[in-house]
Amino acid sequence: MTETDFPPSHHALREPNGLLAIGGDLSAERLLRAYSRGIFPWFSAGEPVLWWSPDPRSILLPSEFKISKSLRKSMKNKGYRLSVNADFSAVIEACAAWRKNQDGTWILPEMRRAYASLHKLGFAHSIEVWLENALVGGLYGVCLGRAFFGESMFSLTPDSSKTALAGLAWLGRMGYFDFIDCQVESGHLSSLGAKAIDRPAFERLLADAITEDMDRVYQIIEYGLASSRRDPAWCQALPATARDLALEVNP
Repeated sequence: MTETDFPPSHHALREPNGLLAIGGDLSAERLLRAYSRGIFPWFSAGEPVLWWSPDPRSILLPSEFKISKSLRKSMKNKGYRLSVNADFSAVIEACAAWRKNQDGTWILPEMRRAYASLHKLGFAHSIEVWLENALVGGLYGVCLGRAFFGESMFSLTPDSSKTALAGLAWLGRMGYFDFIDCQVESGHLSSLGAKAIDRPAFERLLADAITEDMDRVYQIIEYGLASSRRDPAWCQALPATARDLALEVNP
């Protein structure tokens, strides 16, 4: 194995579910190799980097995203504006901020720096939700081919993070994504349409979805460089307002 390789995913522990490897760094090369295998980092302050491949895996198929009547009404009436990659650093900082009923954050400074590096390469992206000139919600994650790996989202006003996710799901329905990886099951994401599938099924979906990006990923893994920034077409496709998005989803 090379120094950025990972063990086969079937070696992951059952308890804690999905723990596959410990240690290493958060270089772009290692992160891209990890995501191309369906592996992601998650650890707390004072711990080494922990790498995970849980089974089952939670995913959201864009066609199965559930927009409730209240969310649709909110999207039409709140006056939210939408953008892509307008302020990636602000989104990840807001996701990392302390929240009520939360013990600290796993989005540590070294994690923020690592995803900022992926953003500069064009593999990490954010969706922002604005109310007038204030950033009130959003999400960020990693995109390889037609797979979007959701990392975190935040909301400062009602339904703003759900609006960001609705925008991401709409982009999927337009053909830009096959699925949104939600990593592990949660009641909140399940209520929005996420479902659990077993690890082998997830890895088959992933392998098919990322093929168009793998030549560039291997170039970065092997040589530590990128010939050019990757700017996917979907970054320019999102409707400008939540109202427009609601009308697109439910005309």
